[in-house]
Amino acid sequence: MDALAVVTIFTLAVFVGFEVVSKVSSTLHTPLMSGANAIHGVILVGAIIVADHSENNLELGLSLVAIVLATINMVGGFVVTDRMLEMFKPKKQEEKK
Repeated sequence: MDALAVVTIFTLAVFVGFEVVSKVSSTLHTPLMSGANAIHGVILVGAIIVADHSENNLELGLSLVAIVLATINMVGGFVVTDRMLEMFKPKKQEEKK
């Protein structure tokens, strides 16, 4: 692919992603976070594959940065989802002595 095609695909993906995420109501946030975590896992695997096929130091460095950012994003998503799900669990009542 030439550079113009890659930049065009990236730009379109940014705009479509922003529009899709901004239209989601807050009540659907937790189920969508679970789906987003699965997508982040796929992105992480893709970044690892790109790192494996890198041909020079620039490609390797950028792919390693992508791996680190995807890992942070995925772990952070799981932490946020866990916190949100904790809000819906019934609170334990303290035992009376």
